[in-house]
Amino acid sequence: MGINREELKRLIDQIPEQDALQVYDFIGYLNMKREKTTRELPDFSFLEEDPDLIRQVQRSREDREQGRIYGRETGLEYLQAKIKEFEHGQNI
Repeated sequence: MGINREELKRLIDQIPEQDALQVYDFIGYLNMKREKTTRELPDFSFLEEDPDLIRQVQRSREDREQGRIYGRETGLEYLQAKIKEFEHGQNI
């Protein structure tokens, strides 16, 4: 669909200032949206070759399968206990 840019400019010149600000914001939104869709994603293929990362993912899978994952409350309690142990050991 073709657009007459001169007509568009004329319409913009005729609208109230507040509406012009909204048009300006909308144009910014459209530009940002276009940049987002055309932006190339970073290449993360090097992660496929990282032996430490692969080992961590495998261990995480095993932990989930074996039920060695803390829930939110249990994890918080564990961390609080470890902090108390550390503080007691430091005589704080």
